[in-house]
Amino acid sequence: RCDSTIELFVNRLDSVESVLPYEYTAFDFCYDESEKRPSENLGQVLFGERIEPSPYKFSFKKNMECQSVCPKSYNTEKAEDKAKLEFLKKGMLLNYQHHWIVDNMPVTWCYDVEDNQKFCNPGFPIGCYVTDTGRAKDACVVNADFNDKDTFYIFNHVDITIFYHVVENEAAGARLVAAKLEPKSYKHTNWEKPDCTGPPMSLGNKFSGEIKIPYTYSVKFVEDKTIRWASRWDYILESMPHTNIQWFSIMNSLVIVLFLSGMVAMIMLRTLHKDIARYNQMDSVEDAQEEFGWKLVHGDVFRPPRKGMLLSVFLGSGTQIFIMTFVTLFFACLGFLSPANRGALMTCAVVLWVLLGTPAGYVAARYYKSFGGEKWKTNVLLTAFLCPGWVNEEINNSFELKVVFADFFVMNLILWGEGSSAAMPFGTLVAILALWFCISVPLTFIGAYFGFKKSGIEHPVRTNQIPRQIPEQSFYTKPLPGIVMGGILPFGCIFIQLFFILNSIWSHQMYYMFGFLFLVFIILLITCSEATILLCYFHLCAEDYHWQWRSFLTSGFTAVYFLVYAIHYFFSKLQISGLASTILYFGYTMIMALIFFLFTGTIGFFACFWFVTKIYSVVKVD
Repeated sequence: RCDSTIELFVNRLDSVESVLPYEYTAFDFCYDESEKRPSENLGQVLFGERIEPSPYKFSFKKNMECQSVCPKSYNTEKAEDKAKLEFLKKGMLLNYQHHWIVDNMPVTWCYDVEDNQKFCNPGFPIGCYVTDTGRAKDACVVNADFNDKDTFYIFNHVDITIFYHVVENEAAGARLVAAKLEPKSYKHTNWEKPDCTGPPMSLGNKFSGEIKIPYTYSVKFVEDKTIRWASRWDYILESMPHTNIQWFSIMNSLVIVLFLSGMVAMIMLRTLHKDIARYNQMDSVEDAQEEFGWKLVHGDVFRPPRKGMLLSVFLGSGTQIFIMTFVTLFFACLGFLSPANRGALMTCAVVLWVLLGTPAGYVAARYYKSFGGEKWKTNVLLTAFLCPGWVNEEINNSFELKVVFADFFVMNLILWGEGSSAAMPFGTLVAILALWFCISVPLTFIGAYFGFKKSGIEHPVRTNQIPRQIPEQSFYTKPLPGIVMGGILPFGCIFIQLFFILNSIWSHQMYYMFGFLFLVFIILLITCSEATILLCYFHLCAEDYHWQWRSFLTSGFTAVYFLVYAIHYFFSKLQISGLASTILYFGYTMIMALIFFLFTGTIGFFACFWFVTKIYSVVKVD
């Protein structure tokens, strides 16, 4: 049965000049109190989406002209009305955008841009502002009638066009394939019988008295046989800016990184082959006394690192993040987490993170036991609370919980204080804590149980009782220069994708190229591994056997470059203003940098651990 009634839903409003999104009702627009809000998944709640029914009702193929929705009256002498009007002005000044939905499709505003290209924006502005010098800001440039100085113009009318095609070889019916609109502004003289003509609806910045803003709409239906239902999102995605540049840049980056990775691998394999052959040919006592290079430190290379507790906890949490990222990107490549499935990406990531407590506990316990640790209770507690919390390992291995959670909680308090829709409801916050404590923590304990039950990792060579003295190191083989250089190559293969990911988060653009993102993810694994192995080899040749922490920090330093780039992006690309928005940006960026640090550091450690184990298992050691 085909339903002839078409519902239009409204979502949160956001702006590129502010991190704070707001619910549709926060701006005192027309809304329908009789309809129930549709249910939202966990990802939508975490992203601050607030989908609500609207009073805009259509019947299929029934065109309507200048229909009244509702009038809104404001009297500046009343404090409540004045506050609502000021908030509406603030929204227009910061260029807040509506986001409307028809049949799970964004209602787009398509307009011409440079080079005769057409850009389809999945949102449209509340209104716009002409400054006191007469400069038209944002959308005010589209209409020459918007010319009064120090004046706001509100888009109180929309012309909606809904495209459909008739379903063939089936029962009578049609499918909606696109929904577009054009925002307009009219100062209706008779709001009960509007005619959608006349001058624009203006609102002086210093206006006082009473004003009435009537909201109206027109809708028409157009048949389009060229758009298939399965590809109805294409016109939005293809119009995204810099799409061609993105494809070219990604391919260029991948070619360069693959070439560098191949060169590194070839040099390492040839050099190592010669080393191993030379070491295995040393049979005489004189030759054995003249040992040099990485074979000389075979009795110390597997010596437990300092603060092994903290390193093992980092490895456990990094493993959890790595598996979560890999599976989420894999599902996204298969199309299960496309933009049409709102909130699916975040929901999948959160659920996977909760369920992956077992491998985190297992890896942390196994390596902690191999490092000679005995305080297994502290280890498993730190592993269970590291990623949502933080660790401060001091005397007696006491720990301070939840720096990251505290960061997130402070961000949430700021959002609550600003009345933003991105503030997580108290019930959702309790649900997240319940998932953490009731599912993730027990699974971490189960993984730690099996990790401690197994015997420690067997190393191919014995460790001497007395540590060998490390000779004086040159500048390039000291820890800090190696760590700083180690993150350059991995960052080089992700910074282009990073730009578009940050655009999707902070500039509210759709991200849909998960295939390329998964490929860049694989390249990141390769470059982190090879860069860490190469530097580890150089340090071992310099007779410095403290490779465990250095391998983790070498690839983990990529997160520092990520943080620097995020700061550069904030000042060069974003137009964010206001203290609250700035604090939120850097607060969330610090959380992302920490997660990326654990992720890349774990890759580097595992690669170096495999490399060291492999090379010392194929040489003859007396």
